[in-house]
Formats: sequence, structure tokens, C-alpha cells
Amino acid sequence: MATSTAGIAAGLCSTLFLREIAAGAEAAYLLLHVDNRIPFAIRPLSVDRMIEIADATCASMVYSDFMDVSEPSSPVFSPVNDYLEGSVRDDFDFGPVVMVRTDLLKKAVDGLEDYEFAGWYALRLALSRMGRIVHIPEPMYETGRQAESASQFDYVDARNRQVQIEMERAFSEHLSSVGALLAGPYERVCHDGDFPVEATVVIPVKNRVSTVGQAVASALSQKADFQYNVIVVDNHSTDSTTEVLEAMASSNPSLIHIVPESRSLGIGGCWNEAVQSRYCGRYAVQLDSDDLYASTDVLARIVGTFRRDGSAMVIGSYSLTDFDLSPIPPGVIDHREWTDDNGPNNALRINGLGAPRAFFTGLVRRIPFPNVSYGEDYAMALRISRSYKISRIYEPLYLCRRWSGNSDASLSRDRMNRNNHYKDTLRTQELQARSSQTISSDGPTD
Repeated sequence: MATSTAGIAAGLCSTLFLREIAAGAEAAYLLLHVDNRIPFAIRPLSVDRMIEIADATCASMVYSDFMDVSEPSSPVFSPVNDYLEGSVRDDFDFGPVVMVRTDLLKKAVDGLEDYEFAGWYALRLALSRMGRIVHIPEPMYETGRQAESASQFDYVDARNRQVQIEMERAFSEHLSSVGALLAGPYERVCHDGDFPVEATVVIPVKNRVSTVGQAVASALSQKADFQYNVIVVDNHSTDSTTEVLEAMASSNPSLIHIVPESRSLGIGGCWNEAVQSRYCGRYAVQLDSDDLYASTDVLARIVGTFRRDGSAMVIGSYSLTDFDLSPIPPGVIDHREWTDDNGPNNALRINGLGAPRAFFTGLVRRIPFPNVSYGEDYAMALRISRSYKISRIYEPLYLCRRWSGNSDASLSRDRMNRNNHYKDTLRTQELQARSSQTISSDGPTD
């Protein structure tokens, strides 16, 4: 069975160009070079294999692993992730080549809006609604030099705002098509209850002797007209972190140093230890063990926002710095793509919602964090955004250090794949929950 090849990454962003491709396609399947920055070579037998699998699975699109031969003497196997229902990030990595069913391509592009930037994204979402998107876990082709990865902060870069507006519009249309678009209104939360203090800064830590003292001092230096404390959950550190915390706690009763019984906790498990503690205040406010608050009024601003809005969660903004707190690009990460009406929907498209994050303790005691060390905050934010009001503060409240000791520094491809797969799993679960909630709110259908 014959195939055609067409397309370059820039062109595929345009609905008009996609329609031109579809109009000229005559073979049953079409190979698309979705990232023209990466040259590739595919063997004829691999094409036959892809067609066979596409036919057998009734796939609308197939894609595969590949071999990176940019260093010919040491080729590297490059796997990509399975496509899930929740693989709806606009930067999902298919590799540079995909194969699509031509008849479904023609049908899909006929129904697309006129996009300048979101054409390919809208197309593959439409194809996912028309049939399976199937990952072939075999290297079907070879690539040359690898393109530089997009920055993880591209979606909050003001220079990319028009791109993101289109991506959000395409994604909202997808959510509407699958019955998972939330329309609000989102529930305000009653903050009643007995708590020992009004706010608690929660700091999970393991082996951060060089930074944890500064983080704790930053938390303890907050100025407010209410009582607050700091809970540090020391996850069985093996450097001198524990000794630093014991010394600080001995001279400051507002610092609660907890060493959990379990030795199998991730960051999410440490958060559960803190919020379930009898010491935890009405609002639990995040601070990572290598970061600092930007000023002494951060807690006051967050608590004031909770009180004003009746929110279940408040999310601030942060400034990226190096270890010595000098600003580094892209600077302030403020997530202004969030809107009160569509933020809970758009949250499924992006990979994070910002920091610092703060929660009404009474709610998160009923909805535990997943016991993982990546994505636990995103999981909680998605769950809260499904039903409850989230407030934003767009001025920087937080200094986020980027340095070699960060847990997400220099991740291998396998590790990045695992992290992304986990968030796609979270999105899948959330999409299913939102679809069920939408059906339930609409009542039974005949």
C-alpha cells in the first residue's frame, strides 16, 4: 500500500496548509514530518509494519520509537510515550514522524477552525476522537541531529501569547466535543473549623543541608496580624539536614520538625503528614526546601486572598533565580494564561499551575495528595479546579532557585518520559471524572 510524505513543522501549524495537504493526498496513509528540524530516514519495511499495525488496530494515527544516529558510532534508542486519553498537552512528543489515515485526515481538517498556530494540535486532537492513536514501541526510523527542546516555560512567555490563545481555543473545543468542558460556577469554600494557628508553611525536605536553613528562616520571618507556624517534614535525611532543623526548632517554638515513621514517602506523602498533623493551621502554604519567599508579607497576602475569595486554593507567582538569587531567564513566571472562567479547563493542557501553592487545610485533609515526588501538586490542583474556586496572585511572591541540586535538574529522557506519562495519567483520570460530572449534571440521556 502506497504512502505519501508531506509537511514541515511550521506549515503544519496552519489549518490552511493542512487542508492543502489533505486535498493532495491520494494514498490510504500519509507520513507527516511533524518536526522538520530533525532529519529522518525510514526503511520501506518499517512503512509496511506501520500500515499493518494501523489497519489491525483501526488507528487514526500511529507513531513509533526511533534510533538517534547523530553519533553514527553509538546509536541511541529513543523511546516515546504511549498515547493516553489524557495526552492532551500541546507539546506531546510523538517523535518527528507520524502516519495518519488519509480519509480521517480529510474529514478532520474539514471541521477545523482557521488556525495560524494551533492547526496540528487541533488536528491530532480531532484524530484522537475519530480513532485510536497508537504508539508502536519499536524503532521504525533513524534520525540525525536532535532539535533543541522547547523551554518548559514557553507557555507563560508573553511573546508566545497569541500561540497559547489559539492552543487554548483548540483544547476547549476538544473538551466540549468529549463532554468534559467545565462551565462553572466553582464552589466557594467555608473556611470554618478549629485550627491551632491561621496559617502553616509546609516544607518537605530530604538532604538539603545547604539550603533548608535559609528556607526556614524565610518562612519564620513573615509578618502578619495572625498566628502562623512552620512544619518541616524531614524525610529521613542522611546529610546534616536533621541536625540543622533540630537546632533551629530548639530555639523557636513556631518551627515543628516532623520525621515521619514511614521511610517510603514521596513529597506528596510528606504533605499528607503535614496537613494531617494537629499542628497544621487553617491554610497550608508551600515552600520548597531550596527556595525563599520574596518578601515578609507573603503569608499575609495569601491569607487575605483566601478570606476575600472563599477559595479552596491560592496560587502565586515566582521569580527564577540561580543559587545566589540572581535573576535568570525567563524571569517572572506568573501564569497569566489562567482566567477565572476557563482556567480550570486550560489547566489540563499545561504542565503546571505555578507557585507558591496554598490550600484550605480542611479540604486537603479530605483529598489526600498522591504519594509521589513529581506531579503531586498538579494532581491536587486539577482535583480542586474541577469543583472549587482557585484564586491567583500575579505578583512574584517566591524566589525559585534553579541549580544542580534541584530534583528536576538534568533529567534523562527515560525520567522525563516517566514524569510526563504520570501527568498524562492524571489528566486521563481527570478527563474521565469531568466527563462523568458533566453527564451527571446534565441528567440522564435517552
